[in-house]
Amino acid sequence: MTALVASIRSEKPSLEVDLEVVGGTTLAMMGPNGAGKSTALSVLAGLRRTERSTVRVGSRTLQDGSRFVAPHRRSVVLLAQRPRLFPHLNVRRNATFGPASAGLGRTEAAARADRWLDAVGVGDLVDRMPHQLSGGQAGRVALARALATEPEVLLLDEPFAALDVSVAQQIRSLLRDLLAERTGTSILVTHDLIDAVSLAEDLVVIEDGRVVDRGPTRDVLTSPGHPFTASLSGLNLFVGSYDDGGVTDGSGHRVIGETAEPLSVGDTAAATFSPRAVAVYLDAPHGSPRNAVSAVVTDLLPRADHAVVRARCGEQTVDAEVTWAAVADLGLVSGTSVMLVIKATEVRIYPVA
Repeated sequence: MTALVASIRSEKPSLEVDLEVVGGTTLAMMGPNGAGKSTALSVLAGLRRTERSTVRVGSRTLQDGSRFVAPHRRSVVLLAQRPRLFPHLNVRRNATFGPASAGLGRTEAAARADRWLDAVGVGDLVDRMPHQLSGGQAGRVALARALATEPEVLLLDEPFAALDVSVAQQIRSLLRDLLAERTGTSILVTHDLIDAVSLAEDLVVIEDGRVVDRGPTRDVLTSPGHPFTASLSGLNLFVGSYDDGGVTDGSGHRVIGETAEPLSVGDTAAATFSPRAVAVYLDAPHGSPRNAVSAVVTDLLPRADHAVVRARCGEQTVDAEVTWAAVADLGLVSGTSVMLVIKATEVRIYPVA
């Protein structure tokens, strides 16, 4: 399996990012707009040359102070936000373009293209032109075109940003399976917490051109080391083992909800939900709420005209958004023991990479 090691340096915009991605794994890269994520991908792809950057893939040096390998010779493919299919080529010829450009014969290139088109579920559309495709179909063709080159490094720059939510979920599920089969490395730039959780084993967070947090995705998101990481998506992330409709962590706390993708009992999974879906009580509420977990308040944070009650729940940190009047009425301060009630209808459960 081929690893990627890169030291990316740029003056305009200012960027100092070191990356190491183990072969066969996916790294997610997150951060605010303008942080330098797309610039980093451009350097890795060879679309931007900076004097002090070094890029190595396996035993090959693609870029350093004295060497620069052209983009088409790197075995690095960048899949951008929009499909950008060649409008004058049909689906099969779009997917054949990459392997043919790499030197494969016509028959072998077409066979490889057809194999990947089948893999992404558009093998029956090979004769259609790009303008005859839906957004989801075009996204699948673009993915097949990228994978047909069988690159050592696959770069994904917010690949779901231009898709409808339902289509994005379908392609995310498909991509999860395809990435799991790759022996090369993959880097995913995204603003979506679900993308990082579902697709990437490791996560790097960039702000102002510098790495401010890094590590296994689960660890970074459940125990953020930087304020921006803690506010990446505004969603709560409750990680544990899937157990037929719910997620249970190592301390026995459980949250139930609806599964967004197929899961088996024992799979590592994450339940995600908005702080607005969490109510705070001092004692166990009346009735039998489906999700009620004990926690201890660790912080109170302002969010517009509301308060965010941050609480520790076993191995997890859970945010609840409430009014300041509720904070006063309940007498909430750091150290207060509370019960958190989470609306099960607003909880979505995803597999963790």
